[in-house]
Amino acid sequence: MTTGASVPPASRLLFLDGLRGAALILMAVNHTARWWIDTRMTVGRYALIYLTLTLAAPIFLFLVGFCLPLGARPDADAESLGAIARRLVPRGVRIVGAGLLLNLVVFPDESVLSGGVLQTIGLAMIAMVPALWLLRSPGAAWGLLSVAVAAYLAFLAVVPALARFVEAHPVVGLVLFYDFPPWPWLSLVLLGLVLGWTWLGIHRQSPEAGARWVAAAAVVGALLVVAFFLCDWWVATPMRFGMRRDLILNHHWTPRPIALLWILGMVLLLLAAAYWTMERRRWRLPWLVILGQTALALYFVHQVIAFTLVKEWLGWRFNTWPRYWVATAVFVTVLIGCGWLWREVKGRVGRARRSVP
Repeated sequence: MTTGASVPPASRLLFLDGLRGAALILMAVNHTARWWIDTRMTVGRYALIYLTLTLAAPIFLFLVGFCLPLGARPDADAESLGAIARRLVPRGVRIVGAGLLLNLVVFPDESVLSGGVLQTIGLAMIAMVPALWLLRSPGAAWGLLSVAVAAYLAFLAVVPALARFVEAHPVVGLVLFYDFPPWPWLSLVLLGLVLGWTWLGIHRQSPEAGARWVAAAAVVGALLVVAFFLCDWWVATPMRFGMRRDLILNHHWTPRPIALLWILGMVLLLLAAAYWTMERRRWRLPWLVILGQTALALYFVHQVIAFTLVKEWLGWRFNTWPRYWVATAVFVTVLIGCGWLWREVKGRVGRARRSVP
């Protein structure tokens, strides 16, 4: 990747933190809609759960890939495969460990080995090491996109066989094919990696060219969302925002191609919206940035609060929409405070360590 003198290399861009913060809010809403309401599953509640399900974790996974090139040294062409591995593998292992700890602390009734979003994110960081190294080669981006598409299509083809496999091997199924399993969701991470590498190279050469790239991504995203609604109308899907059209493997959801149009389209549109708001308009939205910069810690903490404390220990329920939305707004505010505190403590500890000779 070449770099231009006009834009100094940066390891953080606030619009990406803002988008990650929005994903955390969507995930919090998804969980509170599941755990804090115990009346019957109405159409509105079901649609809210489905909409937040299709956006929250996919944004996180996309951003894992999109943000990986930001951590590369300015002379990334000289970075060896081993150097990339030393940079990413320990982080991936720590995130997998955090996912296992979350199972132990929050979901003691489930196996500690159960897969989850954190485990998939950690494995993605490890799996993307060779891909990030290969991206320096001409034509590698198209090759990696082909791998991502082929992996997803292969998954669609073997879902019946996988269903029999996880039934016959339940422990392996819990580890590899549970909540947002690595196959096929690493394809989304790989897509994010290729797009992030491409955009960063353009942005470092010229911020205006980078802005045009984001605008083009927004157009593509809008077309994908329109295609989603047209396909739904054409096939007359019984419930437009629901799981009837999609795949259920090991009691968990995976999108079919029609739903994938919605997911990819909305991810690109939200990426462009965050860029336009925070980079072009200069609306910094510090509260959203706090959520994004502390998303890993808050992913853990928000489930402890929402499930263990509120649902299990206190037994609180918010069975009317006004009460539910007020409670969720208070919850998000508490998360912002927790994120601010975490960032302050972490920053002070870091500064204290650096001050030691």
